[in-house]
Amino acid sequence: MASDDDFAALFEQSLKSGRDEGTRQLERGQVVEGTVVAIGDDVVFVDVGTKSEGRVERNTLLDDKGKLRVAVGDKLRLTVVRTGGREPTQLAASLGGAGVDAATLDLARQSGTPVEGEITKAVKAGLEVDVGGLRAFCPASQIEIGYAGDLAAYVGQRHFFRVLEVRDNGRSVVLSRKALLQAEREQKGAELLGRLAVGSEMDGIVQSIQPYGVFVDLGGVEGMVHVSELAHNRVASPNDVVAVGEQVRVKVLSIEPNTTGKGGTRVSLSMKALVQPEAAPSSDEILTGTVGRIEHHGIWVDTPQGGGFVPLAELGLPPGSDPRRGFQVGSTIEVVVVRRDNNGKLRLSVRGVAEAESRRNFRDFRTGEGTQSSRALGSLGDLLRDKLPAGGELPPSVVSKPVAGGRNAPAEPAEARQSRARPKATAPTTRRRP
Repeated sequence: MASDDDFAALFEQSLKSGRDEGTRQLERGQVVEGTVVAIGDDVVFVDVGTKSEGRVERNTLLDDKGKLRVAVGDKLRLTVVRTGGREPTQLAASLGGAGVDAATLDLARQSGTPVEGEITKAVKAGLEVDVGGLRAFCPASQIEIGYAGDLAAYVGQRHFFRVLEVRDNGRSVVLSRKALLQAEREQKGAELLGRLAVGSEMDGIVQSIQPYGVFVDLGGVEGMVHVSELAHNRVASPNDVVAVGEQVRVKVLSIEPNTTGKGGTRVSLSMKALVQPEAAPSSDEILTGTVGRIEHHGIWVDTPQGGGFVPLAELGLPPGSDPRRGFQVGSTIEVVVVRRDNNGKLRLSVRGVAEAESRRNFRDFRTGEGTQSSRALGSLGDLLRDKLPAGGELPPSVVSKPVAGGRNAPAEPAEARQSRARPKATAPTTRRRP
């Protein structure tokens, strides 16, 4: 426990911070972090960066033996229950310690207070979570904002959740981690929009792909890269350029209010603005790499020129094939470089290896490397010259026989000419009467 002098110093510091810097605005349901500055008989005072301290009910911070679990100077993760007006900001501590019962969880549901739990089991429909001794369930659709992937990987992890339902006296508790992540994402998005400007260069994650463009999450703010802004060359399908879950570098082109009726802000992005047109490789060099990771939308390959991604469309597999069945991690594979961006990131292709070999063979033939066999054969005159003896006369074996009727042919006897010119007699044909 802190001494009275420590308490007085912290309390005075919080008051000064509130007078000088307390401009932070909180919203109901917002998750914040604060420092305990004072402990009263019924409430605990927490500095969360506002003009006045937030208050947390003391009885919500007791353990199963009735002992206070926090001290002055401790950091707490809190949820805003009430704010604004003349009333002080009401906060609720994230739950999850021992002694949590159905009534406490229902209170957390009403106030939006996050609860902490340990994931104990993965089932077909979601995850089983232990919250202070009570078994709860988090559906697979409520684990992540996007696709959750392998649920077994979450077993043993501790996360914060928002309580959706409490029924049958706590025997049926439904949680959502997604709701908490979305609230934090909206908070970060509002802060990001405040400092986002046209011309900013940022890293983002591809969230979805449409025929007309790609939607990229910038960390709370979603922007769109139109298909015409993906590359300098014509793009037949955005799937040939990026994949869902891939990290990309983009440049902000415009920030405008959304006029589609859905509200919010529309952010237009560009990828080609950060790539020089001549960045595409001019050679058909074939690289030998190693498969490092396999995903449902492509594979990652390590090459002598660096790591790169081969999207599903460039794997050369039949439509609908699973790359996990066609490739193995650690196996050797040949690829060609499709492009390299300014960050050195490679986009590779397996399908283009055969085309690169064909183009390289044709160039070798044009430059003469493939015509040595025809030069060795020589011309017809060269062959005849080889047949001539030292004297220059053709041997009898290669002298041409006279052609009948030719210019140098011997005279034909007259009887032979008359016999050849006289028409041959043919046997008379008889016709039968019907």
